[in-house]
Amino acid sequence: MPHLAALTGLRGIAAWFVVLYHARLSLAEWMPGAGIAIAAKGYLAVDLFFMLSGFVMWLNYGARLRQQGLAGAPAFWWRRVTRIWPLHGAVLGALVVFALVLLATGRDMANYPFAQLPLHLLLIQNWGLTAELSWNHPAWSISAELGAYLLFPLAVAAARWEEMRPAALVAGVAGAALALHGVFALAGAETLGEQIPRLGLVRCIIQFGIGMMLANLWLAWRDRRGRAMACAIVAALASAALWLFELPETLVIPLALAAMLLALALDSGPVARVLSVRPLVWLGDVSYATYLVHFPLLIIFKLVAVDEDLQISPAVFAAYALVLLALSGGLYRWLEKPAQSWLNGRMPKSAKPASA
Repeated sequence: MPHLAALTGLRGIAAWFVVLYHARLSLAEWMPGAGIAIAAKGYLAVDLFFMLSGFVMWLNYGARLRQQGLAGAPAFWWRRVTRIWPLHGAVLGALVVFALVLLATGRDMANYPFAQLPLHLLLIQNWGLTAELSWNHPAWSISAELGAYLLFPLAVAAARWEEMRPAALVAGVAGAALALHGVFALAGAETLGEQIPRLGLVRCIIQFGIGMMLANLWLAWRDRRGRAMACAIVAALASAALWLFELPETLVIPLALAAMLLALALDSGPVARVLSVRPLVWLGDVSYATYLVHFPLLIIFKLVAVDEDLQISPAVFAAYALVLLALSGGLYRWLEKPAQSWLNGRMPKSAKPASA
């Protein structure tokens, strides 16, 4: 696929919005109210991740799976598992050690139910099998992503997405956003961050599908002038409508994020160039490690460095951010990539399509 560096940089920024979302209540003593309000919406970065995932999966694997058919599905599934599981398994293993220390010292173990550990090992904990988030909370979205990966080859086979006219794809994006809103409305959820164990999987699958359609729109529009600006205007209008008219987040945010993602993918102007600078691209490269590690690391910092009001000082938060950056880079370089390469080199023969 073409390297869309701006989207990599965007992914890095989105990962840090999730970090701020989880840390915000411990920063209220010194962070401005506007900053806390923005951080409180950091969970929406996960919706962007889902769309980005569908977008990238189509560009990387759509044509390949179209050619190979369902015979190519096992190889695709193997590659996706080797991408997401090694780091997840390492973090989960560290948390098991942490939980055993809590158990030995007589501390609260409510967040680390050993009975649910097999679900987390299999990455199926967020398939409606648990009532609450546990262990590494952010990993719920990785569980949901695995569900989307399993369905992706079937979605490729279900329709000739690449042959659809742009108008049909736009209608598909709008229809998917409306369906997502309908699911949340029926469940009584007013925001996309509610009822994650119950709604997270469908939230992921629908937005992953939106990402697939956006990828095909990008392929149709990448040489058409003015499309990036038109998408940016749609994103701005949707965001303004959400704020001015208090429209449902569960409907408007997916449309706004879809338009923004497509605008950045099509853009070659100053915004895309800023997002494509090397430091931001690096943040995007290590964003999976940042996403999976930041929550356990925050718990450790809270245990050793919060004050009596459960607040983290600016200096301690700066130290946390530096440790998180270093840990993300180290895990990406010395665990994620080597493990992925090693496992892909040992793909079972039964998973390889005949043409491989």
